[in-house]
Amino acid sequence: MKFLSLIFSFLVVLPIASWGQNELSRRNINIDEVTILGKRPMKEIGLQQTKLDSAILKDNIALSIADVLTFNSSIFVKSYGRATLSTVAFRGTEASHTQVTWNGMRINNPMLGMVDFSMIPSYFIDDASLLHGSSSVNETGGGLGGAVKLSTKAADANGFGVQYIQGVGSFNTFDEFLRLTYGNNHWQLSTRVVYSSSPNNYKFVNREKKENIYDEDKNIIGQYYPTMRNRSGAYKDLHILQEAYYNTGKGSRFGLNAWYINSNRELPRLTVDYGDEKAFENRQREQTFRGVLSWEHLCQNWKIGVKGGYTYTWMPYDYRRDVGNGNMVSMIRARNQVSTIYAQADGEYYLGKKWLFTASLSAYQHFAVNRDKNIITTEGDHRIVGYNKARVELSGALSAKWKPSERLGMALTLREDVFGYDHSPIIPALFIDGVISKRGNIVAKASVSRNYRFPTLNDLYFLPGGNANLRKESGWSYDSGLSFATGKKNRYSISGSATWFESRIHDWIIWLPSPMGYYKPDNIELVHSYGVELKSDLMLQLLSDMHLNVGATYSWTPSIDYGKNRSEADRSYGKQLVYIPLHSAAATATLSWRSWALLYKWCYYSKRYTMTSNDIMLTGTLPEYFMSNITLEKTFSTRWAYLSLKGSINNLFNEEYLSVLSRPMPGINFEIFLGITPKWGKQ
Repeated sequence: MKFLSLIFSFLVVLPIASWGQNELSRRNINIDEVTILGKRPMKEIGLQQTKLDSAILKDNIALSIADVLTFNSSIFVKSYGRATLSTVAFRGTEASHTQVTWNGMRINNPMLGMVDFSMIPSYFIDDASLLHGSSSVNETGGGLGGAVKLSTKAADANGFGVQYIQGVGSFNTFDEFLRLTYGNNHWQLSTRVVYSSSPNNYKFVNREKKENIYDEDKNIIGQYYPTMRNRSGAYKDLHILQEAYYNTGKGSRFGLNAWYINSNRELPRLTVDYGDEKAFENRQREQTFRGVLSWEHLCQNWKIGVKGGYTYTWMPYDYRRDVGNGNMVSMIRARNQVSTIYAQADGEYYLGKKWLFTASLSAYQHFAVNRDKNIITTEGDHRIVGYNKARVELSGALSAKWKPSERLGMALTLREDVFGYDHSPIIPALFIDGVISKRGNIVAKASVSRNYRFPTLNDLYFLPGGNANLRKESGWSYDSGLSFATGKKNRYSISGSATWFESRIHDWIIWLPSPMGYYKPDNIELVHSYGVELKSDLMLQLLSDMHLNVGATYSWTPSIDYGKNRSEADRSYGKQLVYIPLHSAAATATLSWRSWALLYKWCYYSKRYTMTSNDIMLTGTLPEYFMSNITLEKTFSTRWAYLSLKGSINNLFNEEYLSVLSRPMPGINFEIFLGITPKWGKQ
């Protein structure tokens, strides 16, 4: 706690230290845009990160951030299908080891510890970056694998603006996007709305069922895998994002970001479910509000900012079955409710051109209620099972970044986290990078950090299964690598990076079947994760008005369980963790010519084990799969509007695949989008 007090003092003293230069904050400073090659920002010393540009994020209105990350990063995206749970994991870790921030506020569910990326439309995100391994300590604690940093920004509008896009796809899928903007020298206002709906009843070949073929005498003469439909998978998702920014023109800016979600989704049947789809209902609903208020003040060599936010999520889950007389009876009636109050203060101070000091202090107050009225029934009366808990989470960080020369940079970050009555020791992270050769901009990077992650509320209190005796996870992470960037103006540019990483995480939390018949969390003594990440980008100017952009990533991620065997039958020691592919890769290629653009996307995941023993029995592994999508777009300019017409083919080669055991996935499918942006008098 003394460390957190030191951070608070730093934030208070920071603006006073440069008070003599406050005259600069009273004037507008307009700087012409310039391009700097090979310049490494001090904030990014030693960081291993992946930045996603706006073209990737706005590729397709129907995409969620989960879809974007699948084809544009080396991290593993585990998906149950469109409009169903999608999670991401870095470097052989679990989804709960990935921290996610939106406009600075952490949005991981305090009950589950993870984020459903299928609920984040890519059109609602303007900037996205992935912080791998130790780099996440600069943003937040608890990211044993890494962190995903999402944010929005001002629309940069001049006057009124409107954009509307209508999408129509296979399986009666409809996607609509509307954006209204207004801006002047001080104000930037934006309203975005996304609505998606579909019966989601695609066909698939069920490889986990067999139908018999009979002759005229009712003898079985053969078998085949039936073609079925994905029943009970319909969804309706509504997202509304309201933003307002006010720039005083004197170094200060105020911001408001408010995001509302209303989702109603059926959960599709498993491929091994032989029941009548009309005899049950499996439905997940969600209403979520996220709001952030911000203020920041910028001077010549220091900046200070304050944020406050609030999150509310109501998530009911209902599972009902026909008990045989035509009456639907609730088997599960769960109601989850989470409220979070958030506050944060940040400061930056440049001392000359060689030093940068930063400080941040954040606080989260969570209130979580979990209720299930149908788990236990006593003499006809429902007994409520669940928990009602509150927890305070504090996190503070101080960092110093030093560039003794243009070629060398070093950084040290110290962080401390407090969760309820427990706290972590000081979390150190050390970074270093250096230019090996200016020719080709060859840069070497390395980092080392320690990190901690506390159990989630469900880990501790969920009934049945919660384990109040869980220990917090801890571990050391290391990485090192090389990057380069070179090119010739108006001809080509090429860049790439190669990174080796390793982490040893103690007391890894995992949910396993218990003798009582339900899952229960426990600690694994040690998990050793290591591997390689490769990334490359190429841009070629084929003709004066024709460009080719190619990007590719690859990841090799062994993640080995070295915990003690729990019984004589336990065969998990020395085995790969479940649902973590050893190999994953992705690539994109965009060919643009005048007002035409052709985009090809490809991804690959190697086989994944579904059992801790890595048993290769029928349901013990999921086979590797490749995925290909292709998109063709044409833009038009008329006197009154800009128009765009886009067609996409998903799963181009009709691949049969599973991302999660017994969860069917769609084959080849199609989408068409029409976009209209009125010019409103603009030339």
